[in-house]
Amino acid sequence: MNFSVVGAFVLVLGAVLIAGVLWLASGGAWQQKYDLYLAIEDESVAGLNLNAPVKYNGVDVGKVREIALDPGNPERVNLLFAIEQGTPIKEDTVAVLKIQGLTGIAYVELNGGTQGSPPLRATAGNKYPVIRTKPSLSARLENVLTSVLAKLDSTSSNINAILSDENRAAFKSALADIAILARTIAARKDTIDAGITHAASTLKNSAQATAQMGPVIDRIGRSADAVEKMGNEVARTSTSAGKTVDTVGADVKRFSTETLPELERLLGELSVLSTSLRRLSEQTERDPRGLLFGRKPVAPGPGEPGVGPQKP
Repeated sequence: MNFSVVGAFVLVLGAVLIAGVLWLASGGAWQQKYDLYLAIEDESVAGLNLNAPVKYNGVDVGKVREIALDPGNPERVNLLFAIEQGTPIKEDTVAVLKIQGLTGIAYVELNGGTQGSPPLRATAGNKYPVIRTKPSLSARLENVLTSVLAKLDSTSSNINAILSDENRAAFKSALADIAILARTIAARKDTIDAGITHAASTLKNSAQATAQMGPVIDRIGRSADAVEKMGNEVARTSTSAGKTVDTVGADVKRFSTETLPELERLLGELSVLSTSLRRLSEQTERDPRGLLFGRKPVAPGPGEPGVGPQKP
């Protein structure tokens, strides 16, 4: 028997067994293939370790492959996920850090991804498709607590300012004044009650007067209607009077144009007649005989040729 052949066979068989075990351990023909995705976190990833699970709506779909600071911005952390091929990672898929139970171990939860959204692809300049992220519950609580604490601090400062020594002294003085006012009101209680009673009586009388004013207001309204009606009648009368004045004006104009010249001539003749009558009257006063014997001829003056004696 050749021992060398046996030894070689044993070595080859051992190598085959070792290779088969390793192949089976790695999954063999049923080994799952993964796609790589990048997520950028703006918060602390404390508690998240390599190979931490990546879940999609609670189902394990991959693991965290790498955790590293962003070289361009140390406030951000780059997370590289190895996610099983065929997982529906969409453009609206969002990654959120969550804490598992009370152990403080973090994992990544994927959610979103509506049916109509297209699959997530790598954009120009990026080696891997980038999954959007949103703040975790702890980050949101931290922001809320920070805001609440800031407001509480501001409120505390305002309360301290209100309760300063000066304000306390002013408050004490105000309380003393209020006490004096209360004692004064108590001392004048009877007077105040009487005033309230008189005020109630006055209000009652005012209500009665208001009720009585209703008919008066109605009568005033009717009077106003009557005045308005009278005004309308006056307006119509004024319109008629205007028309009458226009007619009279036309008649006066025609009278001035046609009658005044005749009247002027008549007045001129009357003036001449009056002058003649005045002369006749003067002459009659000087020589009344002139009305019976006529007017004597005037004697010729010196140097004027005389009239010869008339023959009998």
